[in-house]
Amino acid sequence: MRIKRQVVVFDAADVEQESAFWATLLGGTVLVEESWHSVLVDGEPRIDVQSAPDHVRPEWPDGQPQQVHLDLYVDDIHAAHEHALAAGAVLLQAATDVSTPDGFQVYADPAGHPFCLCWGP
Repeated sequence: MRIKRQVVVFDAADVEQESAFWATLLGGTVLVEESWHSVLVDGEPRIDVQSAPDHVRPEWPDGQPQQVHLDLYVDDIHAAHEHALAAGAVLLQAATDVSTPDGFQVYADPAGHPFCLCWGP
């Protein structure tokens, strides 16, 4: 079996807000197709968002279970943190010390999907 393309799909009640968030965070653009949006980075699909009017926001770490999360490895956690917040992310769990050689912080996108900004090898 040959996989020609792989993309993560998020469900969201507000497809426009969700796709705009990921496009801003990843430095991409949004391709709109009715209830389905694709986030393109350098012309390649990275994340899709589909309309799910009954989507229930996960509450991390307790409450509604998370369905999926992404680990995004960054060169500069300080800059990435500020960029994520400006794009609309919510910090869920801060690292105790961001000066360590490796670590992560947990955020939520506008629909509540957790993701981590990670640094290190």
